[in-house]
Amino acid sequence: MKILIPVACLAFVLTASAADEVGFKSIFNGKDLSGWWGNPKLWSVEDGAITGKTGDQPDNKIKHNTFLVYTNDSVDDFELRFQYKIVANNTVGFGNSGVQYRSRVLSVGDFGPIVGGYQADFEAGDTYSGILYEERGRGILAQRGQVTKIVSESEHPDQPNTDSPSNPGKFKVEVIGSVGDTKDIQANIKKNDWNDYIVIAKGNQLTHIINGRVTVSVIDEDAVNRRKSGVLALQIHVGQPMTVQFKDVRIRPIK
Repeated sequence: MKILIPVACLAFVLTASAADEVGFKSIFNGKDLSGWWGNPKLWSVEDGAITGKTGDQPDNKIKHNTFLVYTNDSVDDFELRFQYKIVANNTVGFGNSGVQYRSRVLSVGDFGPIVGGYQADFEAGDTYSGILYEERGRGILAQRGQVTKIVSESEHPDQPNTDSPSNPGKFKVEVIGSVGDTKDIQANIKKNDWNDYIVIAKGNQLTHIINGRVTVSVIDEDAVNRRKSGVLALQIHVGQPMTVQFKDVRIRPIK
């Protein structure tokens, strides 16, 4: 039987999301991209915000997802807070981005770093904002509104996966509860405007919150594929021309 909100899962989240700003440090100076690494033809600072833009010219019509990587530190257990805005500069309404965490730089492509790992997703559309997606790994680990548990089906569940992240070991996503209706959560997300996003990673529990609403809560018990630490990065998704912006990016470690 599924439960609506597993209290044990979300007790920490509700406490953390109500906390003040004590212990947070800014990781973007509001002026330039010091401490960040990516393709300067795609990433810049506009109006005090980290700005990623794609277009229809050879140098900005990207052919693979690319990222702006934070180079000053890695992340393990943390709470990240930021604001984002995403605008579809096209006729089909496409725009997709997200924040990578506990991730790793896999290679450098024609348009900049290629990163794999956990992603706090968001988009210009109505489906994916708030989900947990593992880029170049296990794919969607929680749809919006879900509480999930990820379990390994490997014969050796205590051994880390040494394969390519695009070929993870066997695993299963179990939906064990709900944090709300996906349409209700989407209705709380503003189009073409600034939204508040919180990402909390503590041990194997991962939680996303947009504008004060928990969007997913995940318990990753897949010891073969999960990651306990890694880089932080911002995404530009391949596709139609779009603009994504980030500001007030700050983080605090969780002990």
